[in-house]
Amino acid sequence: MLELLKLLMRNTLRHKLRSALTIFGIGVAVMAFALLRTVVTAWHAGVEASAANRLITRHAVSFVFPLPLAYRDRIAQVPGVSKVTYALWFSGVYIDKNQFFPRLAVDADTFFDVYPEFLIDKEQFETFKRERNAAIIGVEIARRYNLKIGDVMVLEGDVYPGQWQFVVRGIYQPRDQTTDPSTMMVHYKYVDERVRQEAPDRAGEVGWYIVRIANADDAAAVSAAIDKLFENSRAETKTETERVFQQNFLSAASAVITAMNIMSFVIIGIILLVLGNTMIMSARERTHEYAVLKTLGLSGTKLFSLIAGESLILSVLGSAVGLLATFPAVEGFQRALPKGWFPVFYVKPQTILVAVISGLLVGLAASLIPLRRIVATRIVEGLRHVG
Repeated sequence: MLELLKLLMRNTLRHKLRSALTIFGIGVAVMAFALLRTVVTAWHAGVEASAANRLITRHAVSFVFPLPLAYRDRIAQVPGVSKVTYALWFSGVYIDKNQFFPRLAVDADTFFDVYPEFLIDKEQFETFKRERNAAIIGVEIARRYNLKIGDVMVLEGDVYPGQWQFVVRGIYQPRDQTTDPSTMMVHYKYVDERVRQEAPDRAGEVGWYIVRIANADDAAAVSAAIDKLFENSRAETKTETERVFQQNFLSAASAVITAMNIMSFVIIGIILLVLGNTMIMSARERTHEYAVLKTLGLSGTKLFSLIAGESLILSVLGSAVGLLATFPAVEGFQRALPKGWFPVFYVKPQTILVAVISGLLVGLAASLIPLRRIVATRIVEGLRHVG
């Protein structure tokens, strides 16, 4: 076995430049594959973070239209509903328009019960509940803008005009990797009080309801019951699972995501072509050597070990180089993007696993064509060959 490994390494390094370029080419392709898969993962982060026992109730026409706050108590009475909260897209400009992160006005008493994945210190939360102009921000926002408890965030309103000052009273940690660490939450009641004074026709409106149900299997029945309550009203509703709600947001970009999915696997084919070309050239150059080995009685299995072993060494080394380059590439890509585009952006273990398995399979596949040629070549023809 040791002798075989030594022979494989000598064969691999016989043409150092060609082997190095092949490894580099595979590495670039693997890095591109992992980066594309990471972007696709980031697009679907909201879907993966969805809870099976949460429903979203929004306006039946479009998400941009508000719903009356009065719907809350009626939804809470629907059988199967265990908790109801609501949120409002506050928006606003912080520093400048390039600084994007979700800014929501929420019900402080119920929102964090329905979203237990937002982990916050109990004392900080109690302070937040007491102060009307308090805000809770994600740890990523605090890190990005060097904010701490007690700092004031000044937002210039767009959806709700005017200058708004919020005091940071809590910084939450995400419970899971798929939990958004960059959301800002303020008191709905504080926003609504000011709206009542400045734009009374917009008061008492919420963006959407988040409904926690007792049994996830009852999602369809509960959704239908909620929507039936508001049939033929001035603001009919559409209730769906949180997962479906998130998927609908992605539907506008579905063509782009599909294209990226396809491209990521096309790259696997590129790796196969690069490695296959190297192995074909290598086998052609060694036709005479393989003929000598066949004359000495070397079996087809051992010939396969020589060719496939060299191919696997190149593919494994190339995949390793690509995966090592993936992490700085992903970090650099995230930094280059406008802030807030992908709040959840990380390389999934599944991506690494697929890259590794693909590298091994490509290594084996790339050895089949030259192996077939060597096995099919007669010894006499092989001995006559001049490579």
